[in-house]
Amino acid sequence: MTEYGRGPGSEPWHPADPLYGDQGWEGQQQYPQQAQYGHQDPYGQGHGGHGGHGGQEQGYDAQYQQPQAPQQYNDQQYVDQTYGGQAQEYDTPGYPAQQYDASWESSQAAMSYGTTPADPYGGQNPDLYGTPEAYPPPQPPGRRQEPPEPVTDWEAEEPEEERHPFFTGEDGPEDDEEPAGNRSSRGGRDRRGKGKGRGGKGRKSKNGVACLVVALVLVGGVGGIGYFGYQFWQGQFGDAPDYAGSGSGSVQVEIPRGALGYDIGNILKKAGVVKSVDAFVSAQQKNPKGRSIQAGVYTLKKEMSAESAVSLLLSPASQANFVIPEGKRNAWVYDQLDKRLDLEAGTTKDIAKAKANDLGLPDWAKNHENVKDPLEGFLFPASYPVAKGNKPEDVLRKMVGRANQEYGKLDLEAKSRQLGLKGPWELVTVASLVQAEGKTHDDFTKMAEVIYNRLSPENTETNRLLQFDSSYNYLMGQSKIKIGRDEINSNPDPYNTYKQTGLTPGPIGNPGAEALVAALNPTKEGWMYFVATDGMSKTEFARTLADHDKLVEKFNASGSN
Repeated sequence: MTEYGRGPGSEPWHPADPLYGDQGWEGQQQYPQQAQYGHQDPYGQGHGGHGGHGGQEQGYDAQYQQPQAPQQYNDQQYVDQTYGGQAQEYDTPGYPAQQYDASWESSQAAMSYGTTPADPYGGQNPDLYGTPEAYPPPQPPGRRQEPPEPVTDWEAEEPEEERHPFFTGEDGPEDDEEPAGNRSSRGGRDRRGKGKGRGGKGRKSKNGVACLVVALVLVGGVGGIGYFGYQFWQGQFGDAPDYAGSGSGSVQVEIPRGALGYDIGNILKKAGVVKSVDAFVSAQQKNPKGRSIQAGVYTLKKEMSAESAVSLLLSPASQANFVIPEGKRNAWVYDQLDKRLDLEAGTTKDIAKAKANDLGLPDWAKNHENVKDPLEGFLFPASYPVAKGNKPEDVLRKMVGRANQEYGKLDLEAKSRQLGLKGPWELVTVASLVQAEGKTHDDFTKMAEVIYNRLSPENTETNRLLQFDSSYNYLMGQSKIKIGRDEINSNPDPYNTYKQTGLTPGPIGNPGAEALVAALNPTKEGWMYFVATDGMSKTEFARTLADHDKLVEKFNASGSN
């Protein structure tokens, strides 16, 4: 509240009050500084008690006004100035008279107007408005400014307006116009024949091309979706891709042991026989004999229907396996392998001789004296997948491996001792002789008994001579039925059982499983002799030499000689 105060009524502030409205701002009329107060009641109430004050003159000095500009009031200062030149006393009812001290006012008004006031705290506190970080001092209402806009370290970019002629519909710049720099570099020459009409037509055509490109993209997208959708449907619900017909050309494929439907299908697809694995598996399942496809090498055709491929695999005509019949000698096997592998004659034989100990022979089959072929008896009679490009040593290794597998089933080591033989090697040799001389299963068991009886030390009929034509034929590399006595008796070779007692140095062929079983289980009927009375398939047996001579006469009578 100012010293003007309020009246008892509801009147507004006194108009002369500096805080009434904005009269104390904006450079309004200032009330001149009086040397001293009159004797008028400062509150204008008409109450006494403040004697010694003159008329209604203001006693406010310039220190209560905000500085607006550097302005001096005629160098008027309040130093040592008193009201009326003397100390004034305020006489307030109910209070004792107090001496007015003019030194306070003089100390406050001693500085010129517009100058920086002295620090009332003696420099103990900093000036809160004098540092760069401080807020600016308050301003009068008329001079207050709008707060500054917040400053950001980035500017928001307005979305770029689309200017392409395709979207705006306007004519765009021609693509073939050159920049000014390019034209100047060519001597300032302008392109010729580029009139406005031609340029407008070009721009229209470019808009049409753009529409065409968009249309092609849409059509291509729809087409691609349709294609892949069709492929998915075909893969899930449609028939598997398949060729039609019985195919053409020729190709050999090898089906390994233990291969199933999908395995076979993959092999055929890679060879170009069938179009898809699923088509082959489906055809195999529909064929009642489809699951009976055997391992081996087959000659098939290119681009066959899956149904035709299954049928051909089940036909013996397609089987291109290399089959070794029971009793065949190694010489025949080598010759056939050279032909099958398209090698020079004698190649396989030379490899067999040089690498015999590296092809998988058991220890009991090595290092025997006077053996003509260490692999004889170990190229087991069976069907083998052999195709062009195979190496002879690889094929031979498979055959020896099969022989080891079959021999291992029979426990040749223990049973050979029971039969009076020196080991498995001699047992295989007996089986090869049985295989060479016998024709049927009954022949094999009787033939085995003949061999064991002639090998017996108690044999006085032949004196431990086997006298088998088959051993001499092996020696000579032939297969004669009738051999002259002089020829046989003149050849001292260890394989000539007419001259050498006991067994041959080694097998004379490759015995099959049946001959092996017969060698292990001979009859015990006393057979000592035999004669192929028809010269081919019929063999008859005798216990004595007299019965043998009768069989010889029968043979001669048949004209087989």
